[in-house]
Amino acid sequence: MVGSAGPAGRRPRAVKDWPVGERPRERLWRHGARALTDGELLAILVGSGPRGHNALDVGRELAEIGWQELARLTPEELCRRPGIGPARAAQLVAALEAGRRVRIGPEDLAVVHSGEDVARLLEDMALLPQEQFRVLVLNARHRVLRVETPFVGGQSSVEVHPREVYRRAVEAGAAGIVAVHNHPSGDPTPSMEDRRLTHRLEDAGQVLGIPLLDHVIIGQGRYVSFRESGFMTATG
Repeated sequence: MVGSAGPAGRRPRAVKDWPVGERPRERLWRHGARALTDGELLAILVGSGPRGHNALDVGRELAEIGWQELARLTPEELCRRPGIGPARAAQLVAALEAGRRVRIGPEDLAVVHSGEDVARLLEDMALLPQEQFRVLVLNARHRVLRVETPFVGGQSSVEVHPREVYRRAVEAGAAGIVAVHNHPSGDPTPSMEDRRLTHRLEDAGQVLGIPLLDHVIIGQGRYVSFRESGFMTATG
């Protein structure tokens, strides 16, 4: 529940009525975003609070959830929080996704040589409430040129079309790719369908001359690399 209304039921002042030096937006301009608390950052994203509360009340309540847990929430789940409607939920989800994309920008990516490298690079996938299928597009030195997310599924499956996977790889001039998807259940053990998909991707890669170098499944604190586990048929 959002913070109390104050003594004798008096409504708290709106943020716009605060002294300039205390307003989150003005503090950001004066001192930079890093000087703001988590609650203040979220208050800026929220914009305003519900009747009887201000944006900082809402921001502080959201901050108590924690960034990682916030990143797990769907727009529908955010809308169940006091003071969060569809528009604000969309803003929050978009902001968290933008932050994730900045963090994994191609210019910051290391060379990928192992399943551990992949799992560390895409650790955010362990937090997702639905399955996603991503593709790491690599050059000849195994440096990531691009991270694609061609398919998003439900809580227990995602439909993947090898043709679309390799269309994007060809467009990017890939020398090889790594397939990655997550299991929201937390258990990264490959299913039979995961194995069949891997073999289909391997076959397509051999035809196109863009090998599938690995398929990594990410779970909660664990991952499975198809290549390191001996599940792949190709030897390249």
